[in-house]
Amino acid sequence: MARKHVVTVERLIDHPIEEVFRHYTDHAGWSSWVGLGKVRLVQEGSPHRDGVGAVRAFSAAPGLREEVTLFEPPQRMEYRVTRGAYPITDHHGEVLFTPDRKGTRVLWRVSFRSKLPGIGWALRGGIALVFRGILARLARELDGRA
Repeated sequence: MARKHVVTVERLIDHPIEEVFRHYTDHAGWSSWVGLGKVRLVQEGSPHRDGVGAVRAFSAAPGLREEVTLFEPPQRMEYRVTRGAYPITDHHGEVLFTPDRKGTRVLWRVSFRSKLPGIGWALRGGIALVFRGILARLARELDGRA
């Protein structure tokens, strides 16, 4: 079995934890700011629509589905890829939100395996780049709303 790869990206966002968590976990709202095209909530979670059991789909990656597996406002959300994302398998993500001075520290950690031998390092770099961009856009989006 291929080895497990881990990507961790962190960013301090100068907004209160409740606001950062709420905005990040509004899956359908990603369409307006995340930079990955339209994002749809194809299945609502329970008891919160964006919580456990919620499934999001990305128009930029047809077939990709991510399901929320843990939802603890405003500190933590975890998810797993249930479809798509070739050549990645066994994908698990967690996003942690921690108060930090007047803002929120967001830590996004993903573990996965590569279905293609020898390219895990490239996938790690690509995922880190995408996640850094998403967190930067989240910060700009919240700054624009202030």
